[in-house]
Amino acid sequence: MDVVSVRLIKNAPMLSDKPITSPEDAVKLLGDYMCALDREVICVINLRTDGMPMNCNFVSMGTVNECIAHPREIFKSAILSNATSMILLHSHPSGKLDPSRQDTMITDRMLKLGELMGIPLVDHVIVGGDNKSYFSFKEKDMLEFTNNRFETDYKKIEYQRFAVAEPREENLENNEESIKLEQVIPHKHRHR
Repeated sequence: MDVVSVRLIKNAPMLSDKPITSPEDAVKLLGDYMCALDREVICVINLRTDGMPMNCNFVSMGTVNECIAHPREIFKSAILSNATSMILLHSHPSGKLDPSRQDTMITDRMLKLGELMGIPLVDHVIVGGDNKSYFSFKEKDMLEFTNNRFETDYKKIEYQRFAVAEPREENLENNEESIKLEQVIPHKHRHR
């Protein structure tokens, strides 16, 4: 079996010694740098409890009009930094600041996953053009937290919703040996 280790490597300092309390603070910190690039870039700013930026991580560099980032890549530096919250910042080189469908989808995913992991998304800010203006999901009241309630009694967890794959009806009709998910009994663990 291989043994691996993961570590955070510091690069040249970019961040200030002022807490980020508004989208303007995040834009002042990294907006000029990001707007100077000729393609979309996604950056995560990892924050301490008091809003102080601990570090930033440029998660993805894309093309002129799109950039792809997966939540696991966004959370990586936040987890390694012991961040208590995060801000997403990304650029639109065209200068058009309206969020795309993908921008809205990644924001929604990050909100939900951030709540689950205990590293909430504080804001998602889009900068572009000459960095004179920005779009903040928080300022537009588009960051709606769901406040999920998690089950505290293992007996009430719905095991069926964790099924890996569901058989298709045509497969059940064509194959007499197929097992229906409704008949599967959850594995019982023995505790010593």
